[in-house]
Amino acid sequence: MASSKSPFCLLARRLGSAAPLPVAAERAILGLPLIIRTIEASRDILYEGGPSDHCCVILDGWTCCYQLLTDGRRQILLFHVPGDLPDLQGLHLPSPDFGMATVTRSIVAFVPHSDLRTLSDRYPTIAQAFWREAIVTAATHRAWIVSLGRRDARQKLAHLICELYLRLEAVGLTDGRSMPMPLRQTDFADALGLTSVHVNRTLRSLRSQGIVDLYGRRSTILDWEALRAVADFNPKYLHLTD
Repeated sequence: MASSKSPFCLLARRLGSAAPLPVAAERAILGLPLIIRTIEASRDILYEGGPSDHCCVILDGWTCCYQLLTDGRRQILLFHVPGDLPDLQGLHLPSPDFGMATVTRSIVAFVPHSDLRTLSDRYPTIAQAFWREAIVTAATHRAWIVSLGRRDARQKLAHLICELYLRLEAVGLTDGRSMPMPLRQTDFADALGLTSVHVNRTLRSLRSQGIVDLYGRRSTILDWEALRAVADFNPKYLHLTD
């Protein structure tokens, strides 16, 4: 089992979530060379179209992937939480087609592409786990496309809260139905294609109906079944094992 003191504890847990990794493969993950950086909130980690020779693992904090329009408007493509590998595609593509930035103060581990490729070649189970991660990321993007195109504001917000709760629960970062919620209204707006005013009004609606409460930097789901019903939420696209 991965030591809880290892920077790659969450990564080993994540990659082994679908099927346990052999001990040798897990040890190889924990022994990867890495550079750990603490990055303040709202700072870029990766630039769209820029050079990339490392993949990153989120050890603490929240980040996001995004694209910018020429007029400066931002579309958030996905939020990332501890244990995620946001830019795994960099192993096979020469430059990213998205930017990546911190949402909160974050601790990020950078691992050279060359070492990850060697790891994949040496341990087929890890290669399969990386491939699975890429597929799940693609499935999550498809779910976001459906939300952007077909759900109304209330459904979009409820769907995102359901998703974030289950992803945080999967890495042990929830407390009952409560979870950290550092997103600002502008972050929600950029992810959901709404205005900040519309996000505020929608959050108040969910709160007034006793479905979700947001206070400070935490969110508590007061009625999980009602939230799922509002979102028409089906978690299958996340491919969580539990």
